[in-house]
Amino acid sequence: MQRSFTILYTSLLGMCLGSSSGFPSNINIGGLFPTESHEYEVFRFALSHHQDIPKLVPQVDMVKMGNSFSMTYAFCSQFSKGVYAIIGLYDRKTVNMLMSFCGALHVCFVTPSFPIETANQFVIQLRPELQDALVGVIDHYGWTKFVYMYSSDSGLSVLQKVLDTAAERNWLVTSVNVETMTEASFLKVFQDLDKRKEGQIIIDCETERLTGILKKIVEQGKNAKSYHYILANLGFLDIDLTDLRKGGANITGFQLVNNSEPNVSRVVQQWMEFDNKDSKVPKRGLKYTGALTYDGVKVMSTAFQNLRRQRIDISRRGNAGECLANPPAPWGQGIDIQRALQQVRIDGLTGHIQFNEKGRRTNYTVSVMELAPSGPKKVGYWNEDEKYVSTATYMRGSNDTYGLQNRTYIVTTILESPYVMLKKNHEQLVGNDKYEGYIVELAAEIAKHVSYHYKLKIVSDGKYGARDPDTKMWNGMVGELVYGKADVAVAPLTITLVREEVIDFSKPFMSLGISIMIKKPTKSKPGVFSFLDPLAYEIWMCIVFAYIGVSVVLFLVSRFSPYEWHAEDYEDSGDPQTPTQASATNGVQQSQTAGQLNPNLQSQEQSNEFGIFNSLWFSLGAFMQQGCDISPRSLSGRIVGGVWWFFTLIIISSYTANLAAFLTVERMVSPIESAEDLAKQTEIAYGTLDAGSTKEFFRRSKIAVFEKMWSYMKSADPSVFVKTTDEGVMRVRKSKGKYAYLLESTMNEYIEQRKPCDTMKVGGNLDSKGYGIATPKGSSLRNPVNLAVLKLNEQGLLDKLKNKWWYDKGECGSGGGDSKDKTSALSLSNVAGVFYILIGGLGLAMLVALVEFCYKSRTESRRMKQSINDAMRCSTLTRMSGNGSGGENGRILTHDFPKTVQTLPCMSHTASMGLGASGM
Repeated sequence: MQRSFTILYTSLLGMCLGSSSGFPSNINIGGLFPTESHEYEVFRFALSHHQDIPKLVPQVDMVKMGNSFSMTYAFCSQFSKGVYAIIGLYDRKTVNMLMSFCGALHVCFVTPSFPIETANQFVIQLRPELQDALVGVIDHYGWTKFVYMYSSDSGLSVLQKVLDTAAERNWLVTSVNVETMTEASFLKVFQDLDKRKEGQIIIDCETERLTGILKKIVEQGKNAKSYHYILANLGFLDIDLTDLRKGGANITGFQLVNNSEPNVSRVVQQWMEFDNKDSKVPKRGLKYTGALTYDGVKVMSTAFQNLRRQRIDISRRGNAGECLANPPAPWGQGIDIQRALQQVRIDGLTGHIQFNEKGRRTNYTVSVMELAPSGPKKVGYWNEDEKYVSTATYMRGSNDTYGLQNRTYIVTTILESPYVMLKKNHEQLVGNDKYEGYIVELAAEIAKHVSYHYKLKIVSDGKYGARDPDTKMWNGMVGELVYGKADVAVAPLTITLVREEVIDFSKPFMSLGISIMIKKPTKSKPGVFSFLDPLAYEIWMCIVFAYIGVSVVLFLVSRFSPYEWHAEDYEDSGDPQTPTQASATNGVQQSQTAGQLNPNLQSQEQSNEFGIFNSLWFSLGAFMQQGCDISPRSLSGRIVGGVWWFFTLIIISSYTANLAAFLTVERMVSPIESAEDLAKQTEIAYGTLDAGSTKEFFRRSKIAVFEKMWSYMKSADPSVFVKTTDEGVMRVRKSKGKYAYLLESTMNEYIEQRKPCDTMKVGGNLDSKGYGIATPKGSSLRNPVNLAVLKLNEQGLLDKLKNKWWYDKGECGSGGGDSKDKTSALSLSNVAGVFYILIGGLGLAMLVALVEFCYKSRTESRRMKQSINDAMRCSTLTRMSGNGSGGENGRILTHDFPKTVQTLPCMSHTASMGLGASGM
């Protein structure tokens, strides 16, 4: 009995030793990796960690991804070498070929590449499927409209799952293939999102392509807080999100490798030290695809160890076979290896590893991550049993002001007087102390109320911000906000619709409108007859006609009224007894000379003082408010005189009231007064600031006048647009009145108060708008800044700042320049015309007197029958000798000469002239 037991034990031991000795101690495994790939390096690292019996011996071929011929040759080469299984990568172009070979030849292919839908159980897919986890996160955020960017290189299984779910739940999904997307189509996607004020985007790409897309997003400034990105990638921590975090964008992703696990962190540390002694290039961290490769080696090592313990013969004896044989000859032991691989249950770097009957990962957990201000944070996880579970300990945006004090914000602004100016000694100063102005003080007050630190930064291109119609890119301060280069814009930035679509504005801190600036016209010099300016030309003409008309009416009523006629008595000497010499004035010609009168004859005639000349003289004296020695006696004449006196009273009073203003104020004649005047003419060019809200106003306006102005401005040659406000002002000053600049009224008013005080604002504002403080979409600064502006407005500080920088520091006074000195005194040029009239009147009087003298001398020479020279000489001697005394009212009073003396020709002539003058 004992002998039989010994024989049986020996036989069993021999069988066991025989079986163990039949399992190969070295297992050839194939490897298909791209040249110098991260996965190949990790494959080498993993083999160094798995040296147990049976030992895995690599047979690696470097292949070119996307080349089916290269992949086929490498696969067949390894199959002919008798490998037991292959680990490697595939892409969209080679996956079908590999699936076909594996299924036909029963060769297992272990891969960390993207999972695919296949019934081939010989493909062991290490990477978990992401579509269910992605749908769970979309449900968690409550998205119903979003853009899905995908790459067909990583398959379409996730996209198909999302689209199927969208059809069931009525989601609106816009799918975009990033491989066929051009720069223009990329911009159009975000423009459509901006118009709809949506920002939900899913990006499903491999890490390399995803990095390029994220870089483009940052360049386009679409990393603002108004956007929310979900990265359908299992390596959230493998992606550099530094630039995205600067813009405040919401980033959600998935993480397969749990770096907080001790076993994982130990392996990662060993990886960083592996084969890096002589390398001058810093070692890259372990990516999730590398972790999957490491787990793939571990799965293969575990499977072959299990086969060895089970004493399953998997040896490949003789010729390994031809992979291209027709019909194909499958490997008989391939089924055993496939079962062993699928039955592996281990914990690796990527969590729990388990496969279903189709070779896909199951019973796994994926972490859900978000990009917080301090860095990536785990906010939840997803698994097949519990679905999505949120573990977040904070809510994004729950405290908008949290952390404002812990960072320095970039405040973009623009050099524009009086808003932001460099101090005179700015070269000796640093930081914000280099600047002064309205905006500088406003930014300081806002920072004080919001309690944050800031740094002023002048916009690099010197522009306010407009969208380029060709590239659709924003420039200026708006562009810096949109593209994440600044946190807030405190500047004279106009609130407009197109800007509001991409950035947020606070309440207006200043109200204004578009106005017209022109060069101040030269003050008109007073003319010689400037004293006539108080009354219009038409009024002067009416006064002249009224003067003549009144004189004629007075003459007529005096002729018809009997009360204007009275008797004239004459003595024998020919001298009238009355002091009035109306007989000559009324045209009563005295043909008798002193010698022909009868000494004893006394006559009486009816006379009228208001001949035509006396009527004109009376009207002129009344108009000049000097009076006259004659006045009407009849009621009708006095009525004419009364209404004429009333008329002259009103006219003279009105003239006197306006005379002072016209003589003491030098008026400026402006060539234009409104936008309509600009649009009607072509002599004066006009333009706006390029890339500003004023230009956008005219471009978008539907008002006929502004459309006409815009049509002129965009087609003008040379261009009427300027790059800066200073350039526009200088163009106005140097154009000699041939250029008008359209700008905000506040800046126009400020420049008008600056030396050399040669510009002016004309007309009213063309529109009404306001300046606001801008922040990126969804910025945490928006609400605090808005409240600060409202508080400063209620405190009156905004008005105080404007008065300080506009008027208190003005250089031109209330009227501009030195106009006050010019209104204090009259110059000779103001009243030169009066002197000209005086001199002209005196000269005219002398000329008329000379003509009268010559005419009378000629008449006397004919009457006395002597030469004209003798007559003129006798008349001159008589007047110069003083024999005649001057009387009143132009009368000549003669003495009583003896008759013998009167008979002398000269004396007789003198007496006749005296009578003639008296008659006149």
